[in-house]
Amino acid sequence: MFIEGFSAVFGNPMTVVLIFFGVAVGIVFGAIPGLTATMAVVMFLPLTYTMSPIMGIALLIALYIGGTSGGLISAILLNIPGTPSSVATCFDGRPLALKGEAPKALGIGIFYSFIGTIFGVIVMMLLAPIVANIAIMFGPFEYCALAIFSLSLVIMLTGKDMIRGLMAALIGMMLATAGLAPIDSARRFTFGNAQMNSGFQLLAVLIGLYAISEILGAAEDVGKPQAQIYKGKVKIKGLGFSMNEFRSQISNFLYSAAIGTGIGILPGIGGGTAGMLSYTFVKNKSKYPEKFGTGVIDGVVASETSNNACIGGALIPLLTLGIPGDGTTAVLLGALMVHNVAAGPLIFQKNGAVVYAIYAAMIIGSIAMLVIEYAGIRGFIKVLAIPKQFLLPVVMVLCFVGAFGNSNRLFDIYCTVGFGILAFLMRKGGLPFPPVILGFILGPLFESNFRRASQFIAIDPMAWTAHPIAIAFIVITVVLLALNIRKIIKNSKKEEKAV
Repeated sequence: MFIEGFSAVFGNPMTVVLIFFGVAVGIVFGAIPGLTATMAVVMFLPLTYTMSPIMGIALLIALYIGGTSGGLISAILLNIPGTPSSVATCFDGRPLALKGEAPKALGIGIFYSFIGTIFGVIVMMLLAPIVANIAIMFGPFEYCALAIFSLSLVIMLTGKDMIRGLMAALIGMMLATAGLAPIDSARRFTFGNAQMNSGFQLLAVLIGLYAISEILGAAEDVGKPQAQIYKGKVKIKGLGFSMNEFRSQISNFLYSAAIGTGIGILPGIGGGTAGMLSYTFVKNKSKYPEKFGTGVIDGVVASETSNNACIGGALIPLLTLGIPGDGTTAVLLGALMVHNVAAGPLIFQKNGAVVYAIYAAMIIGSIAMLVIEYAGIRGFIKVLAIPKQFLLPVVMVLCFVGAFGNSNRLFDIYCTVGFGILAFLMRKGGLPFPPVILGFILGPLFESNFRRASQFIAIDPMAWTAHPIAIAFIVITVVLLALNIRKIIKNSKKEEKAV
């Protein structure tokens, strides 16, 4: 089956062409704010109906890989994450571009996207059955504890201003409560509007916070002197970074790849959370955490490695358990069903060739992503030369198209504008955006599992003692928060003495 699966991909030129085409289209979808890998896979799913299972699924996998990586382009060049996975890439990628090091930022992002994806594929090939058994142990207690742990990490990411980080996370969680409650479907904060029953869409929140607020900020700066970012020809040596820089990032790569793969395995978390957690981890263990956010390559390495390693991780529960790890893999699950491939523990026995073909498609897709993005790097950087008064209106239109296309509702466009105004005011008040996004994503996960866990505790008050993984998450959260608070207090005392 191994030989059959790999030969079906490598031995079929049409399949290879489709993979390169899918990666190229995926990169475009990922790079344009408001368009995502999920949208690309959904749009191309009907085209695979007449293809063979291996060819059709290979195309969708290629779109997934290209869409995930493509988000780094707009994140670095425009400070607008093309996809939710690229949010953390903005933190240091954009400052690097502002310092005139856009080629280096893009080169590092592309290369570590490639090896992050390869890492995820290797883990998926070697450890899929074993790791899936661990993931299936997660219940309401574990997911509830994981949500608390993730939120505490992103709050700590805000550094010494944890109160503002906590406020931002709570804003995100409050926004997530609008609509129907997850357990009993009670209407909350709908104000009699039927459109509010389904709540706010993540894409509308994301576009509003990062794209519309950027456009409003640019409008406010009209008439002010603008920094010249792009000048003359772009000179890129090799991959865009030195061998010494590569060696310095080996440990960061391994940590971030492991976090990304692990988060990918857990259903419902996604690459955005993986990128933020990796960024936080690398920042906390760094010898120079104060430089993060000013343009250090460590932040780009952490984000792009983890969100691309998340692809392989997300496919593990999909293939072995039939449980999608994120929105894109949920669409892929439907694609497998369309092609009569039953995802689950027996997939290796019944459709082993398809599984190994997926592995082969991911390897070719990673290489295609590396080649296409490096070949187009000079073109990407030229985006910086376009005057903002021409570029941003186009971006805004594309954002509105993306917001509308997500659910085909004008209501989402109104929400996008509303969140953009909210983000503009938050920026004025010094509140960070990442905790809002993570609070919005993890809020429903925490609430639904907290309510389920509460029902278990109502029956047996000591039920929590049978969940050591959940206890471990809570203990680690408390310890990390205590250490972070202690560090903040110590630094503030040093600042007082210095004054």
